[in-house]
Amino acid sequence: MDRPVKCAIALTVNGTLHELLSEPRRTLLEVLREDLGLTGAKEGCGVGGCGTCTVLLDGKPVRACLTLAAEAQGGEILTIEGLADLWPGNAPEDLHPIQEAFVEGHGIQCGFCTPGMILSAKALLDETPDPTEVQIREAISGQVCRCTGYAKIVDSIQDAARRLGGGETGR
Repeated sequence: MDRPVKCAIALTVNGTLHELLSEPRRTLLEVLREDLGLTGAKEGCGVGGCGTCTVLLDGKPVRACLTLAAEAQGGEILTIEGLADLWPGNAPEDLHPIQEAFVEGHGIQCGFCTPGMILSAKALLDETPDPTEVQIREAISGQVCRCTGYAKIVDSIQDAARRLGGGETGR
């Protein structure tokens, strides 16, 4: 029986460099969950349609189920597990303001889609600190939530914008 070919992969995830051997065909989602133990990104559909596997690669949302781990080399990967660490002065048990807004605004129901929603919100708020409701809905349009009507998620993102100093108008 032939052994699968493995290649060396170096990934920077949540600010930490990880060097590992992996089959070239493995997805970023598989490596994050199985090799690095970062289970925040979920596998929903496996074909990039639901957004539950969303992580940020160089600040942009990507579907980790469609991205080969080897393709992510040289980039900065952010998962939900590393988000709170970005906020200055946070203790290990503290949340990022976007996470706080989701918790307090009830933008979380079952939680399955939440990591992807929050990371998509972060990417949006990094680019557009005071987004309109239309911009918010467009930014999360690739995220499927089966529990809500998205209203509380949109409200949570608007609140996060205010917490981060961008959402002064409350649109």
